[in-house]
Amino acid sequence: MTATILDGNEAARSLRAEVETRAGAFEARYGRAPAVSAVRVGDDPGAAYYERSLARSFGRIGMGFRPHTLPLHIAEAELVAQVEHLSVDPEVDGIILLEPLPPHIDRTNLKRALSPGKDVDGIHPLNIGRLAQAAPVGRPQGVDPCLVPATPAGGMAILRYYDVPIAGRHAVVVGRSNIVGKPLALLLLRANATVTVCHSRTRDLATICRTGDILCGAVGSARLIKGDWIKPGAVVLDFGVNFVEGEMVGDVAFQEATEVAGMITPVPGGTGPVTNVMLMWNVVRAAERQAQVI
Repeated sequence: MTATILDGNEAARSLRAEVETRAGAFEARYGRAPAVSAVRVGDDPGAAYYERSLARSFGRIGMGFRPHTLPLHIAEAELVAQVEHLSVDPEVDGIILLEPLPPHIDRTNLKRALSPGKDVDGIHPLNIGRLAQAAPVGRPQGVDPCLVPATPAGGMAILRYYDVPIAGRHAVVVGRSNIVGKPLALLLLRANATVTVCHSRTRDLATICRTGDILCGAVGSARLIKGDWIKPGAVVLDFGVNFVEGEMVGDVAFQEATEVAGMITPVPGGTGPVTNVMLMWNVVRAAERQAQVI
C-alpha cells in the first residue's frame, strides 16, 4: 500500500480564496480590511521569522497586519497594559501573542488581559471553555461561538477538504498540549469521532496507536510514530515540527508510514500551510462578530 498524500498547500489555496472573499466583503461594508496585531517581546529569531511570514500571508490578501515589538525586559504590567489597549482598539480585530515570552512574564495574567473576541490563537480560557462545552456537529451549539486554535482547526479543515469520514471512527491523538492536542481532541469529538488522547505516560503507546482509524501526531518528538504503529489504511495527520540535522521532520516516520497508511500529511507541506490560513479565518470571523456587536 502507498498512502495518498494529503497536500496542505492545495487545501490552503482553496481556503485562502474563501478567506480573501470574506475579507473583501468586510472591507466593502465597513470601509477597512480586517486587521490583526502581533505582539512580540524581544528579538527571538524564530518569533521574528514567524512574524514576517504572517505579515506576508496577510498582506497577500489585503488584510491588515500590525506588529508591536516590545523590549525583552519590559515590565509585566506594561505588557499587560499594551494588550489591554489593543483589546479595546476598534481598528484591531485580532491579537496574536508571539512566543517565546520572557520568564518574568506571567502568561496567565497576559491571557486574562486579552479580549476573548480578539483571541485569534484560541488561548483564552473562555474560548477553550466554550469549545469544551460545544455540542456535537448537527445539534444546536449550546454556547456562544468561540475562536479555535489555528493548528488543530487546520487539521480538521484538511480532513474536510479531502472528504475524510470522521463520525463513528476511532481517532487517536498523540499529544495533550493546550494549543494542539487538547483542542484537536475536542474538535474530533464534536465531529462525532470516538477519541483517545495519548501522552508521554501512556502505557503501550504503539498498541493504542494501531487502533486509530485517524491517527494524529502532535507531541513534538521527531519520527516517534513508526510505520508499524499505524493501522493499515488509517488516515495520519502529522502536526510535528522537528529539526533533525537541519531537516524539518514530523512526529511520524514518514517513509515507513506511507507503506501502511491510507492517507497522510507530509512535513513540510501538510498541516502547516493550512494553519496560517485558519489564523486568517479567525481574524475575519473575529472582525465580523465584533462589527455586528458594535
